[in-house]
Amino acid sequence: MKLPWLKPALEAPGPFTSVHIDTTRTDPHAAGELEARWARMRSDLSAAGAPAALLDQIEETVLSPSPIGGRHGRTLLATDTEILVDRVLPAPPLEEAAHRGEHPQLLPLLQLTPFAVSQLLIIVDRAGADLHLRAPDNPSIAHGRNDLGGDASVEGGHDVLHKASLGGGTQHGWRANNYETRVEDSWERNADAVAETVERILREKCPDMLMLSGDVRAMGLLKEALHHESRERVIDVPGGTRGVAFDRGPFREELVRVTEEFVARRQQELAERFRESQARDGASVGGASEVAQALTRGQVEELVFVTAHAPAMIEDLLRRTLLTDGAVSALPEDVEGVPEGVGALLRWRDGTTPSNSIGSMTGDARRE
Repeated sequence: MKLPWLKPALEAPGPFTSVHIDTTRTDPHAAGELEARWARMRSDLSAAGAPAALLDQIEETVLSPSPIGGRHGRTLLATDTEILVDRVLPAPPLEEAAHRGEHPQLLPLLQLTPFAVSQLLIIVDRAGADLHLRAPDNPSIAHGRNDLGGDASVEGGHDVLHKASLGGGTQHGWRANNYETRVEDSWERNADAVAETVERILREKCPDMLMLSGDVRAMGLLKEALHHESRERVIDVPGGTRGVAFDRGPFREELVRVTEEFVARRQQELAERFRESQARDGASVGGASEVAQALTRGQVEELVFVTAHAPAMIEDLLRRTLLTDGAVSALPEDVEGVPEGVGALLRWRDGTTPSNSIGSMTGDARRE
């Protein structure tokens, strides 16, 4: 995952105060628990030299209710005079942390890269659709720079929507057939209007996931109207209805389920890509020392690390990757085949690039 918005913070002079905290408020006791956890963090940061005025700013941000529901977190990275990064996280940090040091603390934030998934959710009926864009930096879906504005709702404009019985008789049979044809035509034209808007959003916003819910017949018509590439990306999510809130209940659970499946599949594909590159001695390296050498040479396209098994120097490797415009991706802790818990896919390799294919690592206890 590319994270260009982090680079300015990494280039700023320190010292830095870093806060990674679970800001979930899903039960009545959550607010009090959050205040208590933050109080402990504040005490530690104050003892480490963080200015009181800065801690006041961070406290106001952390304790203010977020506009989103469900489980989430927050990361703040600040110099002594300014908060440089304030991000609502799509999931709580795996471990909360408060850190004071020369550089921003990155690991608790970057462990969540798998969950930074952008999504376009389309809820259709036979008249049109409601469209919702969810992005990693705006998990609330609306009221941010990812709000779709006028594209958030599409009405096809063809309003002959309901079939009806016009009685028996030859002429009535003809009239009924003609009317039903008009109804079907209206549904199809409305689906075409929705598809046109969807295709434009896909081009402009490039969401990772394309999810579809609503009226079953309308879902089928929309898929027929989409381009082949878009149609292949569609993930059906049962239970959605236009005009009905979806932040709670079974439909929200379905959204969570399909998102988790997408995240797991994408992580598996990345791990396989790295292992395959290692197996054929391709454009990749594994191990902390080898990755550090590749970073010095500007070769790293994407750094991958295994959650809970990253090496001691992971903060340095993460920072150097981002400063050289590389991507960073976390893999689940049960992933195998990543030496020392860290590796890199390379932009290029030559004869001086360290060779550590899987075959060459056999018997190397350092990498077991």
